[in-house]
Amino acid sequence: MRLTVFALALCPFAAFAAGSDDPAPPKPTETTEVCAEGLIWDLATQSCMAPEDSTNDDSARLNDVRELAYAGLYQAALDVLDTLNNPDAPLALTYYGFAHRKAGRVDLGMAYYDAALAADPNNLLARSYAGQGHVASGQMVLAQAQLTEIRMRGGRDTWAETSLAQAIATGAGTNY
Repeated sequence: MRLTVFALALCPFAAFAAGSDDPAPPKPTETTEVCAEGLIWDLATQSCMAPEDSTNDDSARLNDVRELAYAGLYQAALDVLDTLNNPDAPLALTYYGFAHRKAGRVDLGMAYYDAALAADPNNLLARSYAGQGHVASGQMVLAQAQLTEIRMRGGRDTWAETSLAQAIATGAGTNY
């Protein structure tokens, strides 16, 4: 683990980012570069729209959520989540947890992680983010328990494992 954490310190994007096959943070799109705050880029109309008016499917909306959250626009990310056709999907619950936790509503964020894990105990992303929440709250035993769960559930050498291991080692979590 120390070698992995050391490697991450030298190359912080060596681990894969959550929700992506790309190890880097989400790339800005029209949603954050063209659209006014509170609007998202609608793929069909090629224009900025209110999330509730967009024709984007849940997958495209979740990409917007990830991009908005990375940009620190947590309320905008939550507003998009509220328009999903399936807001109870484990990934949606995970992103609700992330946006609420990063916006300072830690208890609410942790409750969403719990719901995501109740829906899918193998949700390694929710485990990693919950563990990072525990790190931020100084609850290192609980963070370590999530890291152990990630490893026991086949998550060795994944973004979920390496980002949580890095958070435990440094005391700081990730923004994506």
